[in-house]
Amino acid sequence: MENTFPHVNYILLVIAALIPIANPFSTAPLFISMTSDLSKADRNQIALLATTYMFIILVIFLLLGAVLLNFFGISLPALRIAGGLIVAFIGFQMLFGNEDKASAKAHHDVKSMAFTPLAMPMLSGPGSIAVIMSMAVRVSEAGSLSNQLMGYFVVIVGIAITAIICWIVLTASSRVIQFMGPSGIDALTKIMGFLLTSIGVQFVITGFKGLGVLS
Repeated sequence: MENTFPHVNYILLVIAALIPIANPFSTAPLFISMTSDLSKADRNQIALLATTYMFIILVIFLLLGAVLLNFFGISLPALRIAGGLIVAFIGFQMLFGNEDKASAKAHHDVKSMAFTPLAMPMLSGPGSIAVIMSMAVRVSEAGSLSNQLMGYFVVIVGIAITAIICWIVLTASSRVIQFMGPSGIDALTKIMGFLLTSIGVQFVITGFKGLGVLS
């Protein structure tokens, strides 16, 4: 039992580090506004896909993140800038888009909506990736191969539990749609568009600061 408690504590540490950054509570309003015209089954599918993609993305960066970024010559600040541009673009469309909902659904199928922007960069954005990669460095310094394998397993369990928490939040948030009505959803979409644009711009600014371009 003595060896069990450190593992449990580290799983809790992973969850505590990821939840404030992934912040499913801030993603929930975006989820509501993007899926308000879909059926409950489609909303549940998007929530499941988004959190599954989140899990896969973070596990990939845990195991291969440093190798991938080094291979392509991508820095974390560059990742922040790219994520910021994506978020800002989607926010701008939500704020000023004049498409009807049928047209919007044609442009955003279930799988693409779940991946971008919900899974990437909202739930598993540059901040979450940076946390996971820092944990990967700590695991690689664990010493023996058995300790490293156990370290990776513990972090993956923490990521899985975090993804489940995010799924619960997104699934529960879909119930809000029936109370808001069309006008409430439209207002929320505009508000989220403005906030997403602001978040995207902040991502870009933070990325440029990381590159030393801005002080």
